[in-house]
Amino acid sequence: MRLRRGAAVAAVAGGGAVTTMLVGLVTNAVSEQSRWPSWLGWLQEHPWLSFVMLGAVTAGLTALLAAFDDRRVPDRSPQPTVRSDDESGLPGAALVLRSLPRDATAFTDRAAELESLVRSVRVAQETGEVLPVHVIDGMPGVGKTTFAVHAGHVLAERFPDGQLFVNLNGHTTGRSPVQATEALASLLAAAGVPTQQIPVGDDVGAITEARAVMWRSRLAGKQALLILDNAASYRQLEPLLPGGSGCLVLVTSRRRLAAHEEVVVPVEALPPDHAVDLFVRLSGRPADALDRDAIEELVRLCGYLPLGVSLLAARLRHHPSWSADDLRERLMAARDRLGELRAGERAVAATFELSYRDLPPERRRFFRSLGFYAGTDLDAYVAAALGAESMTAARDQLDALYDAHLIDEHPGSRYRLHDLLRDYARGLADEGDGMDHLQTLRRVCTYYLAALAVANEHIVRSGAAVPPPPDGAQQVETPALGSRTDALSWLENERANILASIRRANGLALHDVVIRMAAAMAPFLRQSGPWDQAVGLHRTAADAARHAGDRQALAYALTELGVIRRFMAAYPAATEALNEAVTHYDAVGDRRGKADALNQAGIVWYLTADNDASARAQTEALALYRELGYRLGQANALADLGMVRRQTSDFDAAVAAQSEAMSIYRELGDRYGEANSLRDLGIVHCLVGEYERAGERHREAFDIYRELDDRVHQAYALNELGVVRRLTGDLDGAREAHTQALEQYTELGERFGRANSIRHLGVLDRLSGNAATAVRVLEEALEAYRELGSRGGEAAALSELGAARAVVGERRGAVEAFERSLQILRELGDRCGEAEVLNHWGALSRASGDAVAARGRFEQALGLARDIRCPLEEARALEGIGRCDRMTDDPARADRSLREALTVYQRLGVSASADDVERLLASQAG
Repeated sequence: MRLRRGAAVAAVAGGGAVTTMLVGLVTNAVSEQSRWPSWLGWLQEHPWLSFVMLGAVTAGLTALLAAFDDRRVPDRSPQPTVRSDDESGLPGAALVLRSLPRDATAFTDRAAELESLVRSVRVAQETGEVLPVHVIDGMPGVGKTTFAVHAGHVLAERFPDGQLFVNLNGHTTGRSPVQATEALASLLAAAGVPTQQIPVGDDVGAITEARAVMWRSRLAGKQALLILDNAASYRQLEPLLPGGSGCLVLVTSRRRLAAHEEVVVPVEALPPDHAVDLFVRLSGRPADALDRDAIEELVRLCGYLPLGVSLLAARLRHHPSWSADDLRERLMAARDRLGELRAGERAVAATFELSYRDLPPERRRFFRSLGFYAGTDLDAYVAAALGAESMTAARDQLDALYDAHLIDEHPGSRYRLHDLLRDYARGLADEGDGMDHLQTLRRVCTYYLAALAVANEHIVRSGAAVPPPPDGAQQVETPALGSRTDALSWLENERANILASIRRANGLALHDVVIRMAAAMAPFLRQSGPWDQAVGLHRTAADAARHAGDRQALAYALTELGVIRRFMAAYPAATEALNEAVTHYDAVGDRRGKADALNQAGIVWYLTADNDASARAQTEALALYRELGYRLGQANALADLGMVRRQTSDFDAAVAAQSEAMSIYRELGDRYGEANSLRDLGIVHCLVGEYERAGERHREAFDIYRELDDRVHQAYALNELGVVRRLTGDLDGAREAHTQALEQYTELGERFGRANSIRHLGVLDRLSGNAATAVRVLEEALEAYRELGSRGGEAAALSELGAARAVVGERRGAVEAFERSLQILRELGDRCGEAEVLNHWGALSRASGDAVAARGRFEQALGLARDIRCPLEEARALEGIGRCDRMTDDPARADRSLREALTVYQRLGVSASADDVERLLASQAG
């Protein structure tokens, strides 16, 4: 390896030398200044040959470097995530409980292990040392999870900031291990992080690291308990580890995990006397009524594993007529039937077999159906779908299986199988007819579709289309979801199970199920994310639609994919998906779908300031919605078109469009749409100098957003209120509003809004005399806008940055900022923004003593401002012209311009600027 690398380096170095020489030849050939010796002189006389050789050497070096780089790629270390084995690209989701599962009644004496763990934690806390990761390992069925949960309950008071339990599915039949990135998303959500703040993207390694950083930050300085159950490897759990010293992490795994800071707590099979005591306690019989020799033989036969002992004792409790010898004979028979298994597996599997055979036929059928379930936990509603029976019967079945120790109870009246019992149930299911699997999965998915239809009634906007319930939904019992809160809570609980069911359906090529399930989950994932999870789901749905040849379903999946890509600020990908959706909707003649896709594409073009394309898309969408009589669509297209008109300084058209949209929203009772139109109308009123009306609109919008508990848009309304306060001279009130908005944006992870708040605060810094701070803050805003691809934001930040640089004497930097800002604004058609920049630039020129250039820029600004009816910039331009005329000794003309500016300022209520002009006029008169 070293030899190859050395040869490559030598080749590159030699090639570099030849390149240098050839460049010199070409340069000398062109300049005809000096002559090269010998054959080089001949090359110099034929420069075209030097060019050819230079190109050949460059191409060779490029190929060599590419090959050298390819050899190095495999050496890169893997990202710290566990990839799913499923090729569908559909992400999994971790099951996270915000509190510990119920403590096991069957927990038996683990005094030594528990004492060791408690002592380790106590010593670390008392000495202030970092709490090490405690890995609880042992063979399947030995009681690792039970021990971890019991220890968690014992230690809970030491960790007052919360307890979290995560199932990582490291060894769960039919489920791939949960990827670290998905587990982190679930943990962050469980810890109270809003979905919009959770990092998303296509680079799994980078996103995993970003989420891990946020997770560590969230737990910094906290005392929390985290149980990572069923880990597959240290690589899977490493990103989940808190960074602080006060958090305790308990890990359970069947494998020995390599970690430098870990404390291993081995959980072995029970000592024989403890196993006997557990059996006696759970059997419900007096110890003296049992044959101890028989019991010792029973616990020996099941390997002294708590799971097996519990099942055997339950059998004896449920059969009062049996003796311990009767139970032993049945266990031996079961072991013989499972003789092909390894000794350790046979010990536990025999207890399963015995317990299963002891069930009534209908209960055996129900237990076997659990082997078809793709999720990790279930309630009675899912159980009813699995068993094709009523809720009451399913609840009885679950209770009976719980009594028989064949299923565990979780908080919220939910149940789950131990991993080994899941394996056993899956094996029983696989012995049956393959059609049973398909039919059972379809029943479960039908239940989920029916429940999702109920949930979507609460979370989808009024008047919007809701994915319809499936055929036969009337016969399906669903949870009582009476409110939006109930719906979101149910969806959060079932998220992992629904996605697992979609994954299973995709693996069985049930394309119609995948398409419908993805569509039904789309409204929830739009609002709650994580958005990279939604991207995976809609990609899977699109692939399923392609396989099924369903172009309508494909168009819908692409539309949803485009919307999510817009949320992620991946604008080119969003545009590509939405354009393809329009094509497919056209092909199938779905005008409503086409209008929806056009509306969404228009929003993307608005955000990227392609105003012409955005206006065309919204106009076409509006025409389609009107043809169809779809009122909500009309309102949405009008509102979005109004924003485009406002961005291009066509204020009258903007007010007309938003007013019509608001009227329709009120007609439909759509409070969210009404608030959005109010806010945008407030922006327009502000631009045309109607500050009182602007403030009223923004306060109305803020009140509605608060009523809807929409904190993102509350922050947008606060920012706009801050602008109104700044323009009317209330700088302290403006700072308060922008600071509050910034805090909310930062907490929620809304990057565009955050950049706006930073920009507005930078303007306040400049106006307050802190120009140096303003430059730094505005440069931060500029960088954020550029990262987001927001050209309008970039232009606004450059305009203000130029003004701040001018104050600190950075004239060249100010001019560069103004030039770039004007270039963008003219491309966007934002004439109000253009007038503002020209006024800033005119002020810089005037301060530099160039009154002629300054007056020219102020005159340009004045013409633009009057043309679009932007009075504030009109007044600023008039003031600038008046000040320039004073510099050129034309007091009469200066007086006319200044008095005209004063009139406009007074009409607008901009008292600080009016006072400045009045003082100037007074000094001129004096």
